[in-house]
Amino acid sequence: MSNEFSESEERQELRKAVAKLAGKFGREWFTEKARAGEKTTELWLEIGRNGYLGINIPEEYGGGGGGIGDVAAVCEELSAQGCPLLLMVVSPAICGTIISRYGTEEQKRRWLPGICDGTSTMAFAITEPDAGTNTHNITTTARRDGDEWVLNGRKIYISGVDEADNVLVVASAEDAKTGKVKPVLFVVPTDSAGFEARAIPMEIVSPELQFQVFLDDVRLPADAIVGDEDGGLVQLFAGLNPERIMAASFSTGLARFALDRASAYAKERTVFKDAIGSHQAIAHPLAQSHIEIELARRMTQKAAALYDAGDDMGAGEAANMAKYAAAEAACHAVDAAVQTHGGNGITQEYGMAGLLVATRAGRIAPVSREMILNFVAMHSLGLPKSY
Repeated sequence: MSNEFSESEERQELRKAVAKLAGKFGREWFTEKARAGEKTTELWLEIGRNGYLGINIPEEYGGGGGGIGDVAAVCEELSAQGCPLLLMVVSPAICGTIISRYGTEEQKRRWLPGICDGTSTMAFAITEPDAGTNTHNITTTARRDGDEWVLNGRKIYISGVDEADNVLVVASAEDAKTGKVKPVLFVVPTDSAGFEARAIPMEIVSPELQFQVFLDDVRLPADAIVGDEDGGLVQLFAGLNPERIMAASFSTGLARFALDRASAYAKERTVFKDAIGSHQAIAHPLAQSHIEIELARRMTQKAAALYDAGDDMGAGEAANMAKYAAAEAACHAVDAAVQTHGGNGITQEYGMAGLLVATRAGRIAPVSREMILNFVAMHSLGLPKSY
């Protein structure tokens, strides 16, 4: 039994199973891989083998037939065990959702099974140096040339290109009927002629890298377009709500991990005969973080429930709020965790300080907190548009 304030028994069991699986690997293993420049392929494939990676994708294409709420739970529990996998946000949630909803039957059968079992990963490329994620200003172009499309442009901060077989690229194409420019989504193999990816040095300790992507006369067949040529904008927004929900889950998981480590340390660390957790200066920030995390988790679950129920407008508002709340909760939790550990909080041994950058990224991407506040001000409060 479940009610509107709790998850189903199945979802709770899913969380336990994922936590147990990820716990076999753990934070130390994850950071060792990252610092050595290695990948977490072993964990990724294990998630796929157990059916968790494509749990939101229809069963007929190798998935679990669940919803965004399920794959978000998987993402959160991985992060809560200290193994945050950014490509969970991208491959099954964004790309998998868009292809499941809008791809042709042939496209679904070609790409979804590999996404589900982890043997084929798909990255997502929308962000550009001069446009960010503003689809109205995207300069990557797609033009027809006979039966083919030719792509030219540049993308930035694209996650996991070195681990991906394909990239779902957002480009601008001229509408043959109206002459207006419209967004179109293409699946681009990473071994395509004219496709180049360059790693961006980052301060985040993660095995998943960020890239600049250069598209120089990349030729694609007509069936590289996802679904309908005229449906790009609808398809794009169908992937953005899952992106925000997953980003929120990514953040709440990291927040839980930091809080668990800090709470354990505060119980064990003794100064002047008492555990430091007995002092309100230590206990209160941790308690405040717990409250913020739980509130953010509830909003994330609400957003996922609305999305899975088909309420895209309601999910849009809730997903933005969830993403904002989760990023704030994560930043506060990690800050409190570092302070609780004192000097140990900035050592590699305790693994806290590296989370400062990782959680801060949640305030910036995939959409900044300032843009979320703009959205809420305009759409929730009816205030005049500020940009």
